[in-house]
Amino acid sequence: MLDANLKGQLKTYMANITQPIELVASLDEGAKSRELEGLLNEITELSDKVTVTSGDDKRKPSFMIRRVGTDIGVTFAGIPMGHEFTSLVLALLQVGGHPSKAAQDVIEQIKALDGDFSFETYFSLSCQSCPDVVQALNLMSVLNPRIKHVAIDGALFKEEVDARQVMAVPAVFLNGEPFASGRMELEQIVAKIDSGAADRAAEKVRGQEPFEVLIVGGGPAGAAAAIYAARKGIRTGIAAERFGGQVLDTMAIENFISVPHTEGPKLAAHLEQHVKEYDVEVMNLQKAAKLIPAKSEGGYHEVVLENGASLKGRTVILSTGARWRQMGVPGEDEYRNKGVAYCPHCDGPLFKGKRVAVIGGGNSGVEAAIDLAGIVAHVTLIEFDSQLRADAVLQRKLASLPNVRIITSALTTKVDGDGTRVTGLSYKDRNHGTEHDVELEGIFVQIGLVPNTEWLKDAVALSPRGEIEIDARGETSQPGIFAAGDCTTVPYKQIVIACGAGSTAALSAFDHLIRLPASAQEAEAA
Repeated sequence: MLDANLKGQLKTYMANITQPIELVASLDEGAKSRELEGLLNEITELSDKVTVTSGDDKRKPSFMIRRVGTDIGVTFAGIPMGHEFTSLVLALLQVGGHPSKAAQDVIEQIKALDGDFSFETYFSLSCQSCPDVVQALNLMSVLNPRIKHVAIDGALFKEEVDARQVMAVPAVFLNGEPFASGRMELEQIVAKIDSGAADRAAEKVRGQEPFEVLIVGGGPAGAAAAIYAARKGIRTGIAAERFGGQVLDTMAIENFISVPHTEGPKLAAHLEQHVKEYDVEVMNLQKAAKLIPAKSEGGYHEVVLENGASLKGRTVILSTGARWRQMGVPGEDEYRNKGVAYCPHCDGPLFKGKRVAVIGGGNSGVEAAIDLAGIVAHVTLIEFDSQLRADAVLQRKLASLPNVRIITSALTTKVDGDGTRVTGLSYKDRNHGTEHDVELEGIFVQIGLVPNTEWLKDAVALSPRGEIEIDARGETSQPGIFAAGDCTTVPYKQIVIACGAGSTAALSAFDHLIRLPASAQEAEAA
């Protein structure tokens, strides 16, 4: 299964294994079991510290990576290739004694967790969000013997997926009950099961001294702003709900200048690594709830967080980004992750052989329909406008597919379901006013973005679309408060533009600071 190049890389990594491990394989007579057996045998050939033994887990094919003579280990049900190959490599290393790069305070927090936690994560090999969750839970099970984790390829265990009504990945169960769905960072998972984590995090934030530049949001704009501000030698802090922002949910990136191809999570990791090379106080998992502008020139602006703590900055840069736009119709919220989905790459494989709809005829919607058409039985694309808005080359490709139906001038009015999952949708023909029903099992919503600015009402001027109004320097309607990226009125929502806008905002914030009268700063300090 592994080509010579991949084997060479894996052998280099496995040289870091310090403690013997065994691969406990549970196999049957099926083709997938033979495939897994071949992979495990190839792995053992690369290190004398790895052996294969037989097991009898109920899920076949599956295997456990176990530290010899202990109960420390992780389990994969399926064949962790694709995006999960990195999860496999990290599991081999960590079970084999190689230390994690996670923050030491988080490691100690995991080791101190009191309770028995049995996690199961359903993933798909094409899901970009899944590896973060799988790797986080694997690490937790290595660090704390009372934590167990099984990563399950939903495509290979369809009966299990259907029985548990898993319709979006990653889907995590804890002690047999639904725990979470969607991308989560290690810190988020730990905080969710550690009852005292929120209070400790709030207390830590309360202890922060005011910043010269306080950045809210950790996407490309926020990261660029942090780097440019820190390089000026001024006290810089960044508070982010999740570092990386929407980039974490982006599949392929081919238009970031000088980088021919990358993927969202990889770019987000590089952004975070770059920021941490500077003296920047990074406060992750912190969601802003309110902005209180300074009462006087040179005074401190205050950002109140959802946990009740607050941060102050002499200047503030708002870079909170945007999120997927929802249809806003009855049934959408009720059936989210029960047939209503927003990521065709992640959740598409769960709908193999089924009927789905894609809402939206722009590039994202048409690309999603093309991708899904190769997996599902039938795709119905529904567009509000009288014609598709995607690039002509994409429209031609879509029109060539035999299992796609395109409906234009249509307004989706309702998501239908049986109480547990989606069974169809209703739409209105905008030309004739007639109502129609479509029977299907999945709905993928691809209708653009909404700025994350609800918390800023009455604090800074917003456009009718809810975007922060900025000038050419990135300044908002409030002196000393700047903004950058997808949450603003910048006309094009692109990663490279967000990076430039973040840099502009930071330079403008610095320019604002050096022009403040000394008397104003001294009065505030007093």
